[in-house]
Amino acid sequence: MHVLYSTSPDQIPALTSDDLRRRFLVEDLFADDQVRAVYSHGDRVVLAGAAPVNGPLSLPTFPELRADHFFERREGGIINVGGPGSVTVDGESYALAHGSCLYVGRGAQDLEFASDGTDPARYYIFSASAHTTFPTTLVEAGAGTVRELGDQSTSNRRTLNQYIHENGVRSCQIVMGVTTLHSGSMWNTMPAHTHDRRMEAYLYFDLPEEARVVHLMGEPTETRHLIVGNQQAVISPSWSIHSGVGSASYSFVWAMAGENQSFDDMDHVAITELR
Repeated sequence: MHVLYSTSPDQIPALTSDDLRRRFLVEDLFADDQVRAVYSHGDRVVLAGAAPVNGPLSLPTFPELRADHFFERREGGIINVGGPGSVTVDGESYALAHGSCLYVGRGAQDLEFASDGTDPARYYIFSASAHTTFPTTLVEAGAGTVRELGDQSTSNRRTLNQYIHENGVRSCQIVMGVTTLHSGSMWNTMPAHTHDRRMEAYLYFDLPEEARVVHLMGEPTETRHLIVGNQQAVISPSWSIHSGVGSASYSFVWAMAGENQSFDDMDHVAITELR
């Protein structure tokens, strides 16, 4: 587990591209037959990746959490961004196809990740602290609350699947889902926005290996960018915009944690106001 500390917005102008990548971009979350994790002091979320190739993987109890098991004081959303597989939670197995989501409630003790065949599964875990227990729940890919956003004429036509949210799978504080760009559309979350009451993380996936996403971040009047590859994650503080444009169509997992679960609690910023 790698630990990332919080960054103040007034530090951004002095940071180099390498500085920004070290503080906000997670490039190596997935490694064959490993579980890797990043602990962010921004709302104390954990991003983790499990990539079972040669056999099942168990979710470890990282010493940085000072807990008897990972979910002792936490909840989490798990989305499979690889081939078909299954996640076993305290003895009960859940089949996760590509893009499916499993919510795991506080108190779960034993998790095991497995792949079904020659196309290995890759599980992305987003976890936040929890003070209430909700039941472990599976949502199939494409289910949940579906919203169609954007327009082909502005290159941002996209399908948004809300999985974990206040009117869907219940959680203590996590809000999570998947957005898929339609063919020919490249922009996500444009016009951009911020939300001071919660942080957000993006995991880009289904992006061709030779393609990249130019992810915009920073305060609206002091923007910066990160060049992001397939299955890489961006941690976005509450004061930062989170938007981007790709050199090809792609999908991304968006996940939030913080003060509330109102999806539409955001402060929009017109593109003409960005600097």
